[in-house]
Amino acid sequence: MVHTPVPSELLYPDSDGKPMAENTLQYRWIVRLVTNLKQLLKDEMAFVAGDLLWYPLPIERPPAPCQAPDAMVVLGRPDGDRGSYKQWEEENIAPQVVFEILSPSNTMSEMAAKQQFYEQYGVLEMFFYNPQSLDFWGYQRPTVTDRFMLVTPLHLPWTSPLLKIRFERSEDGLALYYPDGEPFKEPGELFAEREQARREREQARRERDRAFAKLRELGVDPETL
Repeated sequence: MVHTPVPSELLYPDSDGKPMAENTLQYRWIVRLVTNLKQLLKDEMAFVAGDLLWYPLPIERPPAPCQAPDAMVVLGRPDGDRGSYKQWEEENIAPQVVFEILSPSNTMSEMAAKQQFYEQYGVLEMFFYNPQSLDFWGYQRPTVTDRFMLVTPLHLPWTSPLLKIRFERSEDGLALYYPDGEPFKEPGELFAEREQARREREQARRERDRAFAKLRELGVDPETL
């Protein structure tokens, strides 16, 4: 019996039909994580995404095993747009770090299934946080052949071996810091900082061009200086 190949969009749909977030608090946390992780890794070869389906292996018949971490980091893969993350098309590099921001409807059995999936398919660091109850836990391992080490609030402050970001407890719950000690910022703050840096670069370019033009008026080639 000849089997008709299943179209790729049916094998690996770009959506699981679930909302990105169930409330504004969960949504703000997801967006904050993704924007700050992108800022952290902007000069590195890294892909950062939020609520994107990750397919770890190809199949012939659905359903394909997959998860959509609230935030994920793939070191060694370029940034860019994707409908989903098909690992076999990405040099078989699995996300090394994932974050899950819990909503009221999430159950512990659901989180246990996610943990098992992430462990099976090569994640090295996974973090779970409920911004309403302030519950936090995570798991970390140096390589896929090592056992996971549990990270709990009792271990905080704690620094991610891969990303070098620091996890701390605060009055409001979990707080995250860049390697230089700066706290994770709201997306609007990051945009304002990038815009300010762009304006400063543009101003420096204009001043340089004016200085070079003045030198040329005086018969001096600035390229020889």
